[in-house]
Amino acid sequence: MQIIEGTTEFELMQKSAVAIGKFDGIHLGHRKLLDRILEQKKKGLLAVVFTFDPAPAALFSGNQIKELMSREEKRAAFAQMGIDVLVEFPLNIETAATEPERFVREYLTQKLKAAVIAAGTDLSFGKKGAGNAALLYQLSEECGYQVEIIDKVSLNGEEISSTLIREAVANGEMEKVTALLGTPYQVKGIVTHGKKLGRTLGMPTVNLLPKKEKLLPPNGVYYSRVWILEQCYPAISNIGYKPTVSEEKVMGVETYLYDFDEDVYGKEVMVELLAFKRPEMKFSGIEDLKRQTHMDIEQGRNFHKKTGLS
Repeated sequence: MQIIEGTTEFELMQKSAVAIGKFDGIHLGHRKLLDRILEQKKKGLLAVVFTFDPAPAALFSGNQIKELMSREEKRAAFAQMGIDVLVEFPLNIETAATEPERFVREYLTQKLKAAVIAAGTDLSFGKKGAGNAALLYQLSEECGYQVEIIDKVSLNGEEISSTLIREAVANGEMEKVTALLGTPYQVKGIVTHGKKLGRTLGMPTVNLLPKKEKLLPPNGVYYSRVWILEQCYPAISNIGYKPTVSEEKVMGVETYLYDFDEDVYGKEVMVELLAFKRPEMKFSGIEDLKRQTHMDIEQGRNFHKKTGLS
């Protein structure tokens, strides 16, 4: 997959089908949208995703916005889907002031050679967010592209949106998050060295330090599974500051893989959070921690056996 980042100077050499949006988390609605442009590959068009970096909310609020997917996670997901080109359009005060008509003519039509443009009903782009689906239709004949506007997807009577998923993550409702995304909530990263307490307790763990912009569910213990080199392992994960053994305020995801004792330091792994088990606790000492951890692991084994999620 070709990635165009940090520049407004780009030009494709062949016609494309472009999906435009924020793509904060790739949920079922986004997947429906992306399927439309992937279908166009059969007609010889490049499948292109056009998104913004940083997200508009982050630019205009001046604050760092916690995201459902980090940049690296998005890139990996788009590549796995079969997207040909990902445009991470640099959003700043100057580019955000681009007149919507110019945005369509210059970036989508001239530079990306869009023959098909697909977007959701809540599309907005250009100066003051004035660009919308109506403008795409208005300019379609002049610019020679076809417009596909994808309606919202609903689940159990609720319209699927990144906002809805954020609320579910914030509440630790990981089964609901899985249903809305169409896949479990993922945390990807490089395995780092921890305090190795788990190893001394006979329970070696895999430690990840998520990106600061990654939205995490409430601190606590979660049933999970871990992907290492395309191999999946059932596991149980702790999200938090490890209050019993550390005074350092470093947020981490510490995962115990059942019956696994390989050296994976420095390797990239992906943890999928399946269900919330219990909140983070501070124990009176190592023995209490060890006793609770053994209980968590046994209950985790039962969870994976019962659900078949491994």
